[in-house]
Amino acid sequence: QVQLVESGGGLVQPGGSLTLSCAASGIIFSIYTMGWYRQAAGKQRELVATITRDSTTNCADSVKGRFTISRDNAKNTVYLQMNSLKAEDTAVYYCNAERRTVHLSYWGKGTLVTVSS
Repeated sequence: QVQLVESGGGLVQPGGSLTLSCAASGIIFSIYTMGWYRQAAGKQRELVATITRDSTTNCADSVKGRFTISRDNAKNTVYLQMNSLKAEDTAVYYCNAERRTVHLSYWGKGTLVTVSS
């Protein structure tokens, strides 16, 4: 059974930092592209950042220079370091594990990040 469990969300003031974690089980973590997506209230889910099996990263323009995605294959965990947070970063953040070549994609249940003073 595949499980992706996000943690680290919460309330933070504008300009603050948070680190999200996603622990994976039930998959061969090292061969999956891992990603973080987010969905704000009333909006569609959007890509935040991805990291491939060889640690090539990609991130949305809106978070470049502020967010960093990384992975630890020994711990089956992907991280999202978020700095200089803004109110518009408020959303539920979801972890994704994907292997496009074999049409596999798994999602976590999400963790809420609220940026507010």
